Amino acid sequence: MEESHAVREMIKIIAKWDPFKYGEEFYETEAVDVVQAVYDENDPDLLAKSIQQIFETSFEQTLPIASCREVAGQLLFIKNSSSCTP
Repeated sequence: MEESHAVREMIKIIAKWDPFKYGEEFYETEAVDVVQAVYDENDPDLLAKSIQQIFETSFEQTLPIASCREVAGQLLFIKNSSSCTP
């Protein structure tokens, strides 16, 4: 998987997650921040905390860490899949 394709896939996952049920198109800014966090972090627990913080900063609501951890795992899988291809 190409890296640009991986980024698009990550953004789709974040949009489909729709953690506050505001609609998939609502999280553009947060999606960009989360994708950056994915490339800064390899540990799923730390990434989950970063995701939680990004959304808390934007929406002043705390997401359950388990939900953030699930998304973090999916995003790291995509990142790692894109890194393994020539």
